[in-house]
Amino acid sequence: MKKLSVIIPVYNIKDYLRQCLDSLVCDRADYEILLIDDGSNDGSSAICEEYSEKHSMIKVFHKENGGVSSARNLGLQKAEGEYIYFVDGDDWVEGFSSVFDALVGDDLYG
Repeated sequence: MKKLSVIIPVYNIKDYLRQCLDSLVCDRADYEILLIDDGSNDGSSAICEEYSEKHSMIKVFHKENGGVSSARNLGLQKAEGEYIYFVDGDDWVEGFSSVFDALVGDDLYG
């Protein structure tokens, strides 16, 4: 089982998506990035596919547009991680690899 699932709803954010994904790719084998393409028509879908071909931890799911909540719900259904991390596709995460430091050990909630 993966330690962490990062769920990213994607809808017409091609201008921001690469920066978002680049901020999340790191040398860890215990996480996955789930890109939920919510019916994009601006080229975001192609970027999702491009990154999933380059990085084995990235999985892409395409669906008809239903809004951010339905995209996140599909991500939750597909997630294999013990923990869930939601990221908006027009954001980026500085120091993402430090998130894993908080997941080490049993005292996360202690």
